[in-house]
Amino acid sequence: MTNVPPTTPEILATVDLGSNSFRLQVSRVVDDQLYSLDALKETVRLGAGLGADKTLDNDTQVRALSCLARFGERLRGLDPSQVRVVGTNTLRVAKNAPDFIERAEQLLGFPIEIIAGREEARLIYLGAAHSLPATRERRLVVDIGGGSTEFIVGSHLKPISTESLPLGCVSYTLRFFPDGRLLKSSFRDAVLAARNEVQRIAHEFNAGQWQHAIGTSGTARSLRDILELNDYSNSDITLAGMERLRQEMIRREWIRNLDLNGLKSDRAPVLPGGLAIMIAIFEELGIERMAVAEGALRDGVLYDLMGRQREHDMRETTVAQFRRRYHVDIAQSDRVMVLSERLYRMVAGDAIDPDWLKRLLWAAKLHEIGLTISRTAYHKHSVYILQNADMPGFSRREQTALATIVLGHRGDMSKMLPYASDHPLWQAIIALRLAVLFYRSRNDMALPLVFDLSAHSRGFCLSVDQAWMRSSPLTASAFMQEVGQWKSVGVTLDIKRA
Repeated sequence: MTNVPPTTPEILATVDLGSNSFRLQVSRVVDDQLYSLDALKETVRLGAGLGADKTLDNDTQVRALSCLARFGERLRGLDPSQVRVVGTNTLRVAKNAPDFIERAEQLLGFPIEIIAGREEARLIYLGAAHSLPATRERRLVVDIGGGSTEFIVGSHLKPISTESLPLGCVSYTLRFFPDGRLLKSSFRDAVLAARNEVQRIAHEFNAGQWQHAIGTSGTARSLRDILELNDYSNSDITLAGMERLRQEMIRREWIRNLDLNGLKSDRAPVLPGGLAIMIAIFEELGIERMAVAEGALRDGVLYDLMGRQREHDMRETTVAQFRRRYHVDIAQSDRVMVLSERLYRMVAGDAIDPDWLKRLLWAAKLHEIGLTISRTAYHKHSVYILQNADMPGFSRREQTALATIVLGHRGDMSKMLPYASDHPLWQAIIALRLAVLFYRSRNDMALPLVFDLSAHSRGFCLSVDQAWMRSSPLTASAFMQEVGQWKSVGVTLDIKRA
């Protein structure tokens, strides 16, 4: 009998760059389950460093970068495929986020993905659902973060409705309790402002749409602990319990006087804003009682990362859904996709970038989604959709990359001058442009018996079977026009008849 060595457990890690706290979690995967190996949390309060001009101040950046240097040491030795770093609301809105992210990535050693609000909501639900019983009942999951609050109605592991609103415990505390004083009028104004925001989504998330309400992350956990340990409510969050807590906080008058049972020192400075938002949510959505789940964003990111590695990539599902939604000619997009991959592999040679190859294939599948709007300049409509639509599984950076490839796949190349230094992007664009030209007739035409696409120091060289070029004068003419297009951006495209 042969002894089979045990499989080495797979290690995955995530970093959640929240508006209040930065969190790192390292887990191992065993039989489709995650087991935590290590967890780090630092209260950075990134959102508190966001000024009226929407820029992060220097002191906050220094504090955040110091934290990420420590996280980077813990992640050292892991492969990029094992790590996913996500940024949320503050990094979504900060004008100087790109400069900060560039420095942060150097310290971490891994790319940072800025995720949209609804993508954050999807991942939060995924994390929460894995920590809850596997039932088919509809749940409302609410996550009050430092700069935004996510709302999800879902069943079992599937989110049904997702939304993100600009309500955060950090931002609301700074806005309504700027000097740390806990006035009755301040709570009233904060609750009314939050109710005004929540009212916009109440029709989709009210008590008639779900059976159980679940809270996740720091604010919900802190409120549960405080209410229970001070006998304001029993185990869950209730509106009556929160009203008692609000009265007690007003009685103590200042944030510095909040030494309540169950209140951690790092949570006290943002508790007033978080409490006001939660009261508003209860009142506006008709919630009577809310349980608290342990799973949250970082857990959802880990499960999503695990899915990507096991060929359950949400991005593939999204691309398939978009092709159906926008009535894409599947046969044509598949032809273009297969040929663009072949051309990309030719031109990239041994230096194939797997991430850029994925982006190229997705772009090829979606390059014609704008046709449902108008045939004229349809690629610009495609670009707008890819840049602005909610695309579950995709980060903003990935959506921008898809949009840029699609923008460059046809028309005047001079518009692509700002991207001239991005070599992998250039290879993806020429692969898609040529594939679209080859299949201009939109049928399963015979490709040249001999053709090749290679790169050289000045640009690219396309070699095509001479007999095929003679028999395809329209395509041959299009190839020669391409020479001029690439010349306009300083790139040489040589066309050779093999």
